[in-house]
Amino acid sequence: MEDHKPKPPPNYLALSIISTLFCCQIFGIISIIYAAQVNSKYMAGDYAGAESASRNAKTWGLISIGIGVLIIAFVLVFYGAIFFAALSSGNFDF
Repeated sequence: MEDHKPKPPPNYLALSIISTLFCCQIFGIISIIYAAQVNSKYMAGDYAGAESASRNAKTWGLISIGIGVLIIAFVLVFYGAIFFAALSSGNFDF
């Protein structure tokens, strides 16, 4: 009788690395830690643990990207407000 193994879950390592490099590093590192656990848990036969680590890696990667986007939006609004305040005060000589 053949031993049926479930399909391995995605490890989301690429998402984790990209979110660490370009977005929020703290949450990206958490995502990398979970992503690194997926394959080892699967190979050890801990299929539920591999699925859980996969979900956690994806979740933390997306949180990292979301926070990165919010920070970029905040910076753009902040510097835009400064720029338009300076423009309205007439302190620019073009």
